[in-house]
Amino acid sequence: MCAARIDPRNLGEAVLLTDGGLETSLVFLDGIELPGFAAFPLLDDAKGLERLDSYFSQYLDIAERHGVGFVLDTPTWRANLDWGEKLGYSREVLAGVNRRAIAHARALGAPYVARGMTVLVNGVIGPRGDGYRPDALMTTRQAEDYHCDQMRAFGDAGADMVSAVTMNYPDEAVGIACAAMSVGLPSVISFTVETDGRLPSGESLQEAIELVDDETDGAPAYFMINCAHPSHFEAILSDNAHWVSRIRGVRANASTRSHAELDGATELDPGDPADLGRRYRAMRDRFKHISVLGGCCGTDSRHIEAICEACL
Repeated sequence: MCAARIDPRNLGEAVLLTDGGLETSLVFLDGIELPGFAAFPLLDDAKGLERLDSYFSQYLDIAERHGVGFVLDTPTWRANLDWGEKLGYSREVLAGVNRRAIAHARALGAPYVARGMTVLVNGVIGPRGDGYRPDALMTTRQAEDYHCDQMRAFGDAGADMVSAVTMNYPDEAVGIACAAMSVGLPSVISFTVETDGRLPSGESLQEAIELVDDETDGAPAYFMINCAHPSHFEAILSDNAHWVSRIRGVRANASTRSHAELDGATELDPGDPADLGRRYRAMRDRFKHISVLGGCCGTDSRHIEAICEACL
């Protein structure tokens, strides 16, 4: 049995899950050292691949139990040129890593697809600089050129879609959306916000989404919010606002702490999974179109289960 393919540009109200906080789970729960907070080196050896399989399979299993689809990410948030160079990866080797990441995700999801589940293989792109601080600012053209290597690798390997995650200023997001268009891949732009609901660069979420849409003729399939607790952005979401209708997904942090507090933390703050689930339910009650549900820093399978119990 084969699952029907969902076009990420036309989700309707179909619910798709994602995983939780990959890097924080590996570091704080599994005790795995990730230099540069980069998970993609785990693709290089059998032990690393086994750990990635174990991590993602638990979330695929949750989605299958609840009868919903899944957006299966690649562990490539740091697999761009600057971070790759810091970790000793040449441009050519890094391109191979990104292609292998897609192939690995496709193979991992295949048994679930064979049983009738929808699994979208999603090439993940992170910011050139720090996720919490806009410290490597580029023009939109520079961003398009910078991210095109990773985008081409995902396209060549047959990704279903790409997502730019933890975007902290709009110009880089515009460049990534343009790079995705150049290789014919649907893109998702996920912004992070501070405790006041504004991007780290100072723009409002509305300004950022509208700028990306204006500069790209609405190219992104949809937008997301990630790496922030719902309490940081619930109040800024306006009923019946067009820009809010473009937000189809949320991957929240477990903790209510600010980015600065999380950056300095030496222990994981798992927050309250049940409360997080209730907050997702409240968002779903207001905005039925927010249908891609998952987690970010500090979340694990407990949080995704709680979100499912509350929302499904």
